[in-house]
Amino acid sequence: MRRTLIALALTLSAAAAAQAQDSPLRALATSNDGRGWMAVGRIDIGGRGFCTGTLITPDLVLTAAHCLYDRDSGARLPDQAMTFLAGLRSGRAEAYRAVRRAVVHPDYLPAAGRDMDRVGSDLALLELDQPIRLPSVRPFGLGSEPRRGAAVGVVSYGKDREETPSLQEECRVLGHQQGVLILSCAVEFGSSGAPVFVTEDGEARIVSVVSAKAEMGERPVALGVALGDEVLRLRRLLEAGPAGRRNLPQVASGARDGTSAGAKFVRP
Repeated sequence: MRRTLIALALTLSAAAAAQAQDSPLRALATSNDGRGWMAVGRIDIGGRGFCTGTLITPDLVLTAAHCLYDRDSGARLPDQAMTFLAGLRSGRAEAYRAVRRAVVHPDYLPAAGRDMDRVGSDLALLELDQPIRLPSVRPFGLGSEPRRGAAVGVVSYGKDREETPSLQEECRVLGHQQGVLILSCAVEFGSSGAPVFVTEDGEARIVSVVSAKAEMGERPVALGVALGDEVLRLRRLLEAGPAGRRNLPQVASGARDGTSAGAKFVRP
C-alpha cells in the first residue's frame, strides 16, 4: 500500500525574488553517492506516512514537529510508532532504530493553522532506543544561520523518491521572516524535517529544517525553521523528562536576521 506523504503545504504572496541558479536534484542511489550523507534517514510513522530526519548525535534525530501529529485529527502520535532508517537507499538502511521518546518545540501548536508562527517553531527531537555508532553514519553538527543570498543544500526523501534520498547541492536563502528561512530549494511532500546544510571549512553543517513547501508569487519555494538556540532548548527539555519540563528555565532564542523577502502569508 502506498504510504501517505506527510507535509505542510503553504502559500505565500510576494514580489518575485531574484532568480538564482540552483543545482538539480541528484539521487544518492549508491553507497558511493551516499558517502557522507548516511546520517540523513527516513522516519517511518506507524504506517501513516514518513518524514526526513537527521542524526545530530548517535542517539538524537532532528526533524519537523508536525511529523509527530496525525494530519487529520491533530492528535500526537505515540513516540514508539516511529522508526528511523539511517541512510536508507534502494530499500536498505545502514541502521534501523525505534524511537524511545520525543519532544516537540514548546511553542509549536498543531491546531494553530497554516501560519508563519507555526512554521517558526516546527521542530522536534527524537531519542532513539539505541545509539547508532557506525563509521559510515556520522552525526552532523549545527552551523550558524545563513544570511540572505547564501548558498545552502538539502538532502531529503519525498514523493516518488521515498526509497532513495536526493541531494540538491546548491540553492539559496531568499529571505528571513518571523524565524523562518525562505529558500529556493526543491522540496516535495515527504521532505518535511529534511536538513538544510551549509558547508563550513569543507564540512556540512545543519542550519535549518524543512517545514513546508510554498509559493512566492508563482515560484515554488521551501520554508525552513531558523534554528538559533532552539535545538539546545529541545535537548534540555528531553533531558529534563516529563516531570522536570514544567520548571525548566527557558533558553532565549537566537538572534534573527531582520531581513525579509517581503512575503505575506495568505490563509486558504
